[in-house]
Amino acid sequence: MKKHITEQTVIFFSVSKWLILSSTTGIMIGFLMSIFIKTLHAAQDARGFLPFAFYFTLPFALMLTVWIVRTFEKNATGHGTEKVIEAIHKQDGYINVKVVPIKLIATVLTIFSGGSVGKEGPGAQIGAGAASFVATLLKFSKQDRKKLVICGISAGFASVFGTPIAGAIFGIEVLIIGVIMYDVLLPSFIAGFAAFTTAQFFGIEYAYYDINFYRSFHLDLTLISQVIVAGIFFGMVSDAFITTVNQIETWIRSIPYNRYLKAFVAGLIMIAVSLLVSEKYLGLGLTTITNCLDPKALLSENVHWYDFILKTLFTSITLGAGGSGGVITPIFYVGATSGVAFGHFIGDHIALFAALGFVSVLAGTTNAPIASIIMAVELFGVHMANYAALSVVIAFLITGHRSVFQSQKIALKKADNITIGEGSDIQHTPISINMKDIDKVRNLPSRLRYKRFIWEAKKSEKAEDDPV
Repeated sequence: MKKHITEQTVIFFSVSKWLILSSTTGIMIGFLMSIFIKTLHAAQDARGFLPFAFYFTLPFALMLTVWIVRTFEKNATGHGTEKVIEAIHKQDGYINVKVVPIKLIATVLTIFSGGSVGKEGPGAQIGAGAASFVATLLKFSKQDRKKLVICGISAGFASVFGTPIAGAIFGIEVLIIGVIMYDVLLPSFIAGFAAFTTAQFFGIEYAYYDINFYRSFHLDLTLISQVIVAGIFFGMVSDAFITTVNQIETWIRSIPYNRYLKAFVAGLIMIAVSLLVSEKYLGLGLTTITNCLDPKALLSENVHWYDFILKTLFTSITLGAGGSGGVITPIFYVGATSGVAFGHFIGDHIALFAALGFVSVLAGTTNAPIASIIMAVELFGVHMANYAALSVVIAFLITGHRSVFQSQKIALKKADNITIGEGSDIQHTPISINMKDIDKVRNLPSRLRYKRFIWEAKKSEKAEDDPV
């Protein structure tokens, strides 16, 4: 009895400690996110004062972004979340506080000029950087600093997404594939909710989508089969997005020219494509996402079947050339537009498939299926849970052991015939495949021919033995 009371007392003080720490951290990050989001909105509004199209500034903005990041804080490069995951796994959560202002400036500059990036990665990196600074200043232990930084990720995602539960889960699910860190679950929830409510208090508004007409809970085998096929399709889209982002970034780095020249040329390429096709692939692309989720969405002058392909290319070029910003908002764009294309191919439920693509491609590219399902409920309503769960998990499995975040660790094999070795991250983790079952499938035609031959031989023998 005494041991039980002692255990409860220790747990009570631990819960109280993290209640105070995580709520304080969440409020701080919610305030920082308010500044970041309002600055971003002001920058976008300022485009109207230019005497020319805003995206003509893109080549110069990319060059300036590269210079700012290289001069003041190299960890502010890329889409942000990647560096945070790396810091947690390899540096016990330590992040230089300089990343907070540098990431904010670099991201605002990139998005203002039309760079195809998002705001959630910088939100996570700014939140994690602020949390790391507080933990280091107060001389927390390495373990407590890691927990507080994870709270910072969750708070950053929650206050940018406008989905406090999904944001909190995403912050802890995205670190290790197949593992949710339950010891950080409560602090992450508290930090995410505190950041979300603080951002709302300071006037930040969020977009939620009404597709409530999909309230079908009865067994609809046709729709269920379509959702299964959609999940496979979204898994393939996710795999293509990961491959394109990684390969283009590697290719641009390998070009033997000055990095500033490469950034300038990348900007010129995106300007040329925008003039020839459309400028909607630049920036956040929130208008296109909203059009996709409209119940009356059709392939038209607003949404085209190839939108997700061009958005993938624009995002890859922006990040590969040195632009700074998140990758999740482009993933939402790619998922929603690919969903519209799939819905149009099927011939029905276009907004439903756009919503499923929105969360399924997120799960496939980031290996965060639980957060994606919860996000579907928070953004689209509880009636989406059945369809979203099916599509999201299939896309998550189809993508395989890959991720847009190369610093993720693997603790889950997605098929029985796969063996996962030990490694520091996805890139350096050996994966072996047992080909026994695959060989059985390959040899199935010859095995069937052999069995047919035996059956016919036995039939012939029986015919010979029968009396005339």
